[in-house]
Amino acid sequence: MKKITKISNRIIRRFRPCYDPSEIGSKESEYLPIREAVEKYRNSVKEKEDIIWLLCRKEFMSDRDIRLFATWCAREALKLIENPDQRSVDACNVAERYANGYATDEELDAAWAAARAAARDAAWAARAAARDAAWAAAWAAAWAARAAAWAARAAAWDAARAAQIDHLMTYFP
Repeated sequence: MKKITKISNRIIRRFRPCYDPSEIGSKESEYLPIREAVEKYRNSVKEKEDIIWLLCRKEFMSDRDIRLFATWCAREALKLIENPDQRSVDACNVAERYANGYATDEELDAAWAAARAAARDAAWAARAAARDAAWAAAWAAAWAARAAAWAARAAAWDAARAAQIDHLMTYFP
């Protein structure tokens, strides 16, 4: 399949987004190289995830590049954890090797299963910690902390999306 290297509102609409691409101010007649379009309209897109949603598809990126980008995102998320579970780190290593043709389907399946078990274990630990913290904290303090956490989370998500888009652009000429 030949990869799409330029983009237009017509092409975007073909993927049935939940928004009208002309809302960002692009002209219907524009047909721009992907990198140029993202640079021109990046700040006009309300939800930065939409850029990632659009470009991380087989019409724009090879399977290898999509896998490598996903692995990069996972590694970035693991950097936010003080002591990430080794199974998750190993899964990233196997996923990268697989994308580059150096790991088998069986190795990838085993890494996926191990990473899934790590996620399940982390979720149970977080649930127990949250339960204990909720009973120990005063309700007023909990609400104040929650508001601050949501604000920090929003800022962190914005920064993460910006970094993801910056990295995603390295796959396009």
